Amino acid sequence: MKAFRLDELEVERAANAGAYLQFLRERNMSVGLYALDAGEQDPQKPHNQDEVYFVVSGRASITVGLETTEVARGSVVFVPAGVAHKFHRISEDLRVLVIFSPPEA
Repeated sequence: MKAFRLDELEVERAANAGAYLQFLRERNMSVGLYALDAGEQDPQKPHNQDEVYFVVSGRASITVGLETTEVARGSVVFVPAGVAHKFHRISEDLRVLVIFSPPEA
C-alpha cells in the first residue's frame, strides 16, 4: 500500500519550487498535485494522456476544448488526451490532484 497526506505533499511541492509534484507512478497511471495561486496563469499544453482533475481546494474556471465550467473544492473534470485545456480566472489558490492514464511521460 502507498498512502499520502495532502498537507505533506503540498509542503514537498512548495519546497521543490514547482507548480506540479508527481507523487505516484505506476504501470497504468500517475498522480500528481498541481498548484496555481490566485491570479496566476496556467501554462500547460495538451497532454498525450487522458487525465482527471480533482479539485482539492480553491476556485477557478477551466476550459477544455470549447467548453468552460467553474470549478471549486470537490469538482472532478475529465480531459481527453490531446485536447487543449487551461485553468483561468483563478480567484482562490487552486490545488488539484491530477491522474494521468497512461502515466505522464
